Amino acid sequence: MDYLGSISEIQNELSQYPWLEMLISLTILIFFAALANFIAKKIIVRGIRHFITKLKSPHQSIFAQHSVTRRFANIVPAIVIMNGITTIPHLPSKAMTFIQMGAQAFIFLTLALTISEALNIFNLVYQRNPKSRNKPIKGYLQLIKLILFVVCGLMILGTFLKKDVFTLLAGFGAMAAVLMLVFQNTILSLVASVQIASYDMVRIGDWIEMPSLNADGDVIDMSLHTVTVQNFDKTLTTIPTNKLVTDTFRNWRGMSNSGCRRIKRAIFIDQSSVHFMTDAEQRRLKDFLLLDQYLDAKQSEIEKFNHHLSNQSEYNQRRLTNLGTFRVYVEFYLRQHHGIAQNQTILVRQLQPTSEGLPLEIYAFTNTIAWVSYEAIQSDIFDHLIAIIPEFGLRIYQAPSGYDFQAYTPMKDPQT
Repeated sequence: MDYLGSISEIQNELSQYPWLEMLISLTILIFFAALANFIAKKIIVRGIRHFITKLKSPHQSIFAQHSVTRRFANIVPAIVIMNGITTIPHLPSKAMTFIQMGAQAFIFLTLALTISEALNIFNLVYQRNPKSRNKPIKGYLQLIKLILFVVCGLMILGTFLKKDVFTLLAGFGAMAAVLMLVFQNTILSLVASVQIASYDMVRIGDWIEMPSLNADGDVIDMSLHTVTVQNFDKTLTTIPTNKLVTDTFRNWRGMSNSGCRRIKRAIFIDQSSVHFMTDAEQRRLKDFLLLDQYLDAKQSEIEKFNHHLSNQSEYNQRRLTNLGTFRVYVEFYLRQHHGIAQNQTILVRQLQPTSEGLPLEIYAFTNTIAWVSYEAIQSDIFDHLIAIIPEFGLRIYQAPSGYDFQAYTPMKDPQT
């Protein structure tokens, strides 16, 4: 009885100080909201996650990274505040209404984020299915998310305006034509920005190439309406954001992430210099360390093949050519070069002969993406190949210049 009397005396004392009574009541409400949040996240959510780990599901790692229950548990303190704010004495009605609307808006947003997280988990689980490569559902889920957040935004707006969602939709429908006409570029840029972010098409720092707009350089800024590219000549190109969705461009991020850069260049061989190799030429080329084992193995293979064609003409028999030997030498040289990535494709191939010669293309990757180092490695390789190609009895095709005509002009007979 004395306990109840003490409580009554405290209430009587606090009633003389309304602001103090209101402050203590708010403190108690915040304490209960924090306690409810602790119980929901530390006890209930942990219990649910512990139960999921016991299921031994093949998708357990996905559930561990994305927690739907933890997001959903955020509505518990909001519900406590929304219902408990009405018990706070001496609180102005406008403040009470605003806090209730804020808590309700927070609940709507939390529910939307929870459903969005559930859709992310569903997409990750579906992507583990082999059929997902042919029938992806990411685009459909993104559309559902877009509709979900639009509805959530309308419900939040209706909460603060104290209007029904359908009333807001009717009002927006009447203004839709005017809004689309006035904010056409903004709407296009906004949709493009969402698509760029969703598909991770471009990031700041990416090297992109867009010949239609003379853009070839690094992305240094991305805003709602424009994307700024600093070209390699230090000029700036401003690209409308929606152009990155409607037009074609090349993003070199994959090359940067791989750590290697492709070499794809051809040497044009004069086809009249291609011939069968003599024994003397083979002996001389054996001095090249890279070709010693190849020539011995190839000669042994040809002898075995020609043994079955002993009654045939020598023209029908296989013989080593200087072009084939040079092609193998180039491949061996690339595999020994310290600047070439050996875990990537290394290919030396002949392309379709043209009037300018026979293209011998080198297809390989450097082990660096730095521009200066890449060009140095590429130049070093072709310097060596151009200098050594005469050792194989080959010539590089080059259109005759004025110097060539001058050097081979026959001298006139002084008596004529």
